[in-house]
Amino acid sequence: MPIRGLAFLGRQYRHVSRYRQIASVLLKHGFGDLMGTLGLHRRLRLGKRQAAGEQMPGAQALTRWQRIRMAMEELGPSFVKLGQILATRPDMVPQELCDELAKLHDTVPPFGFDQAKQIIEAELDSPLKTLFREFDKKPVASASIAQVHRAVLPDGEIVAIKVQRPGIRQTIEVDLEIMLDLARLMERYIHGLDAVNPVGIVQEFARTIRKELDFTIEADHIERFARNFESNDNVHVPRVFRRRSTGTVLTMEFVDGVKVSDLAALREGGFDLELIASRGADLILEQIFLHGFFHADPHPGNILILPDNVICFLDYGMMGTVKPRNRQSLADLIVGIVRRDEKQITKAVLGLSENDDPDAAERLEADVADFIEQHFYRPLKDIQMGNLIAQLVQILVRHRLRIVPDFYLLTKALATAEGNGRKLWPDFDMIKNTEPFARKIMAERLSPRTLAKDLYRSGIDMGNLLRDLPGDLKEILAQIKRGRIRVEFEHKGLGPMLKTHDQISNRIVFAIVLASLVIGSSVIVLSGIPPKWYGIPVFGIVGYLAAGAMGFWLLISILRHGKM
Repeated sequence: MPIRGLAFLGRQYRHVSRYRQIASVLLKHGFGDLMGTLGLHRRLRLGKRQAAGEQMPGAQALTRWQRIRMAMEELGPSFVKLGQILATRPDMVPQELCDELAKLHDTVPPFGFDQAKQIIEAELDSPLKTLFREFDKKPVASASIAQVHRAVLPDGEIVAIKVQRPGIRQTIEVDLEIMLDLARLMERYIHGLDAVNPVGIVQEFARTIRKELDFTIEADHIERFARNFESNDNVHVPRVFRRRSTGTVLTMEFVDGVKVSDLAALREGGFDLELIASRGADLILEQIFLHGFFHADPHPGNILILPDNVICFLDYGMMGTVKPRNRQSLADLIVGIVRRDEKQITKAVLGLSENDDPDAAERLEADVADFIEQHFYRPLKDIQMGNLIAQLVQILVRHRLRIVPDFYLLTKALATAEGNGRKLWPDFDMIKNTEPFARKIMAERLSPRTLAKDLYRSGIDMGNLLRDLPGDLKEILAQIKRGRIRVEFEHKGLGPMLKTHDQISNRIVFAIVLASLVIGSSVIVLSGIPPKWYGIPVFGIVGYLAAGAMGFWLLISILRHGKM
C-alpha cells in the first residue's frame, strides 16, 4: 500500500499535531536551521516564540550525528526503526551517522494489562480466562512495537504472547506520511540530497515496517526457519500456535534460557563458551550460505542459550534473503580474503553490486590492493571479518557502485555474530569458521550436478530464444516498414570541443561588433553631426569609448584563459 502524502489528507488535526511535535523535537535538538530550510515554520504556522524553540541544554556541545540519534529516540518507534535500518546503509548516510544510529535503543515502558487483555480477547474472539489457564500481568519484555507476556494454555503448555501496542499501526502510518512529506521537502530544498533519494528511503522503510507489524509474516518466518533446521540438534526454534495467533497477537512456545550476553550466568551454569561461540557463528553462516534465509538482527538480546549449549534465536520480525548468485560472490569474497587475492576480492565485490561500468574493475582493483596492504599484515585470526567487509563496502560506495540491499543486512548479521563470538571467546576467529562454508559453495558450483543443471537451464533458454527469434525478427521488420523504428544517438566526449567552438564564434561576433563600432564612430566624426564637444560629434566619442571598453574586455578575456 503506497504512503499518502499530507496534501491528500486535508491536514487533519492528528497529522498537524504530530507534525508540530516533530518540529518541537527538532528545535530542541538544535535543528532550527533545517526547519528554516524546509520552510516548516510557515507550513505549520509557528509563531516567533515557537519557531525560536527551547534547545536542550548542551545541545551544541554534541555532534550533529549524536543529536540526530537523540532526536530519533525521542520521536518514538517509527523513527527508531528508521534509524536502525539506516544504520546498516552506509551507501545512503555517512559512516559516522551509521555508527551513531547503531546505538539506538528499542526499549520503552510497557502498556497496561487491561489494554493487552482487551486486544487479545478482541483478536482471538474469546475471554482471556478460557484461552489461558494462567496469564502473567507483568510483561517479560517490552519494545516499541509490542510486548511479551508469559501464559499457560489449558493443556499446561507454557507460551509467550506477543501483543502489539494499541494504536501503533495508526501512529506509524501518520509518521510515515509525515516522513514522506519531509523527504519531498528535503529533495526540493537541500541541494544534492536528491541523489540519496530520501523519498525512496521512506518508501522502502514503509514496506519493511509494515511487514514487521504483521505478525502472520513473523509466524511464517519462524516456521520456515524451523524447517531449515529441523535436523539440527544445536538450535531450538520456538513453536508457533497458529490457532491463537493473528496479525497483532502471536502465540509461541515460551523458551527459558540464559541470554548469550550474560557471561557470568553462562559460566555458573557450566556452559562451554568456546563451543557456543563457534556453534553460533556456524548457525549464522549456515543460514546465509546454505539456506539463503537468515536472522538479520542476532544481537545478544535475541539469543538464548539452553541446556547442552543449544542456541535459540528470538524475534523473527526482520529476516534477510540471499540469492544463490550473491551467495557465490560472497563465497568468492571470503576465499579471496583468505588468499589475500585482490583480483578475486574485486571480482567478488563487483558481483555483489549492481554494476554496468566496464572500467569499474580496473579502478576498484587499485583501491582493493591498497586496502589489502593496510589491513592484511596481521594474522587472519586478528582480523575482524565484519569490519573488513563493511570497509570494503565503503570502497564500493566511494566508487558509486550500488550494492544489493539485503547485503547490508547480511553484513550487519555477520558483524553482530562475530561480536557475540569474541565476547564469549576472545580468540574466536570468524574467518576460520567461514572458510569451510565458502569453499563448499565454490565446490558445489563446479560439481557435475550443478554444471548439468546450469547446462540444462542454458539449453532451455537457447531453445526459447531460437523459437522466438523468427517472430521477433518479423515484428522488427514490420515496425521498420511502418516507420516506427527510432534510433537514438548519444554523443560522449564532444562537450569540450563544442564549448571551444562556441568560444571561437562568440569572439568572432564580438570582434565584428567592435570593428563596426569603430567604423561607425569614425563616419560620425567625419560627418560632423551635432551635438559636438570641442568640435567633435558626441555620438562619435561615445562610440569610440564603447569600442575601447569592448576591446579591453576581449583582450582581458583572452589573457585570462591563457590563449592569444
